[in-house]
Amino acid sequence: MTAPVRRAPGAGAVTVATAWIDENAPALTGLADRIWAYAEPSLREWRSALATAELLRAHGFTIAWGTAGLPAAFVATCGGSGPVLGFNVEYDALPGLSQRAGVPRHEPTGFEGDEYAPAYGHGHGCGHNALAAASTGAAIAAARALRGRATVKVFASTGEEQLVGKAYAVRDGAYDGLDAFLDWHPAPVTGTGWDVTSALYSATFSFLGSPGHGSNPLGTRSGLDGVLLLTGMIERLRAGNVSPAGRIGYAIGGGGAPNVTPDLQTLWVYVREATHERARTLYDKVVACAGAAAVASQTRLEHRLVTAIRQGLGNRAGAELLHHTMSELGPPAFTDADHEFAVRLQEAIGRPGSGLAAGVLPLRPPAGPDLGGPSSDTSEVSWTAPHLSLTAAVVPIGVPLHSWAATAATGTTIAHAGLLAAARYLAAAAVTLVEQPETLAAVRREFAARERGPGPLPAGAEPPYHLPPPTFLQETGQSPRPIRTPPVSAELLGKI
Repeated sequence: MTAPVRRAPGAGAVTVATAWIDENAPALTGLADRIWAYAEPSLREWRSALATAELLRAHGFTIAWGTAGLPAAFVATCGGSGPVLGFNVEYDALPGLSQRAGVPRHEPTGFEGDEYAPAYGHGHGCGHNALAAASTGAAIAAARALRGRATVKVFASTGEEQLVGKAYAVRDGAYDGLDAFLDWHPAPVTGTGWDVTSALYSATFSFLGSPGHGSNPLGTRSGLDGVLLLTGMIERLRAGNVSPAGRIGYAIGGGGAPNVTPDLQTLWVYVREATHERARTLYDKVVACAGAAAVASQTRLEHRLVTAIRQGLGNRAGAELLHHTMSELGPPAFTDADHEFAVRLQEAIGRPGSGLAAGVLPLRPPAGPDLGGPSSDTSEVSWTAPHLSLTAAVVPIGVPLHSWAATAATGTTIAHAGLLAAARYLAAAAVTLVEQPETLAAVRREFAARERGPGPLPAGAEPPYHLPPPTFLQETGQSPRPIRTPPVSAELLGKI
């Protein structure tokens, strides 16, 4: 399948769109730097959301807050006729990745916890600060260039790192009616393809016991015992019950002190697989192990499915359009200073000093066999509308995302160059979809040919909720809702 792309470089509305991005580069890179400095965690991106909405509102977009009941999510709309094009915005940071911008050695700037449980603060090790700014700029530029010939929507999504926001928004119909959904993600390389992402189930397993003095643990029940038994069984699952595409990751929460038998302890688990059916099979095994761990530890188990997403659906026609556009517009414009810093950062983490990716990669078909990989709640949107996605370099080659080294780069001019290139690519592709209806038709035909069904997230599932600051609620016109209380243990001593 080949998308009928015939546009010449510098033609018509594409020039208007890319010129707007160039002229407004300081506003876009400034937004990225503000979000980088805020470094707000998933589902609590209050200032980042307000800053993004402020720029969109200044350019004629109307804002509807609280998508799917998530306060930091919104949909911004410009226009009301023609094809409906969506743009993806994310702005959450990651725990433990605090880091000074432009410093090629580990120098965290924020800390959490205390001396008994120290932790680094949040940081933009996945480049969502750049993602937000580029997609926002692309949407504004496309709307201005198309002058009412399309409806442009920006979906500002909260909690992508926890794969929450879009899963609930798709289930609730927020993305219905889109003709195409344009997306990108920061990376060490610039390119596109129609490969897929992994399906994922996220759940918490809380073990509730009965506390007592740590010096005399006989007769008490330890929630930590339940957690450790479950982690041990997960390790055995990995040894013989996980395919090459499967992944199980977890984090322990609960804290406490050595002189108190732990009561409430929780294991947060991610289960990934190539398809959502296979992910469900593996997830059910983890659930069974959790039940066995509760019996063995004589604790009470509370299990909550947090989110569930399907694998992403690629779109070859869309990828061909993006690759044609990227090849015309060229790679990010890095400076010599950018390359010099990239080499120093690579050397600091033991990687070859190869600098920054200077070109646009060839078009990528899906990898085979599927050996597993990253997940994104954006994959849920790909089951609702054609998903056109690309990557642009914002970190040096070999620097892994979700690392302090990535945070060091995403706060620099390296990220600025990458995000401005991404904004041009997305805006130009959006204009082409409208100016060449046959291209949009090819994208939509491929999407329509896919067999699709309901998502794996149950209708009764509720997203995690964090109470926003009063000022945020006031500025966005939202009302607070009750916070889900944590599980409370009955006195289990003598009752198990």
